[in-house]
Amino acid sequence: MLKDERVDLIRTQLRGMADPEKAAVLQRFFKTGPGEYGEGDKFLGIAVPEIRRLALACSTADEDFVRGFLYSEFHEERLFALLCLIAIYKKADNDRQELIYEMYLANTDRINNWDLVDISAPHIVGAYCERRDRGRLYELAVSRSLWERRIAIVATLYFIRLNDLTDALQISRLLLSDQEDLIHKAAGWMLREAGKRDASALKAFLEHHAPFMPRTMLRYAIEKFPPAERRFWLIQKTKK
Repeated sequence: MLKDERVDLIRTQLRGMADPEKAAVLQRFFKTGPGEYGEGDKFLGIAVPEIRRLALACSTADEDFVRGFLYSEFHEERLFALLCLIAIYKKADNDRQELIYEMYLANTDRINNWDLVDISAPHIVGAYCERRDRGRLYELAVSRSLWERRIAIVATLYFIRLNDLTDALQISRLLLSDQEDLIHKAAGWMLREAGKRDASALKAFLEHHAPFMPRTMLRYAIEKFPPAERRFWLIQKTKK
């Protein structure tokens, strides 16, 4: 089957799963209105497990096939592209992994909502950087792009799962003054995950930064603490 025919076949399958009522709900949930973070995004209304199942069947596809969906106006088709990339990356040799990593970072304007970042950044950016120089993460962390900054912090989840917390803590520190709530949530999430691995490392971070942390970031970071300990850290915030 020719490449374009395969793209058309998969696209037809995706469109066949569409649910307009669900699409309307998703467009509200993912803040697609004027001035919102997902402004202008369009949804088909497809459940993620259905998209994931289809993507796993395309793990032998090539990057050109993926681009056909990554450049789509529809959110679920971009999600499908990213899930395909993850499946391809896991089976790829080092050279091809580098190509996928570079393709990913060259198209961050297409990875333009929090779910797209969260489902893909650890498995591609985090996985690629784990045994390589991580300087690119720090460049992304100070980008003007909300999504690139979120990619930088969420990618560290891959390291956290290997008990390597350094970059999660350092990038969270860089993001303390960020103005975006979606960044506060992501950094707080990574701090919470780091704390599950090493509670003392999280508490050391909080001792230095809790009074200056955005409240959402702090609340996410301490979410798993006992109630009395959560109150203690929230009080530190009020003492600022």
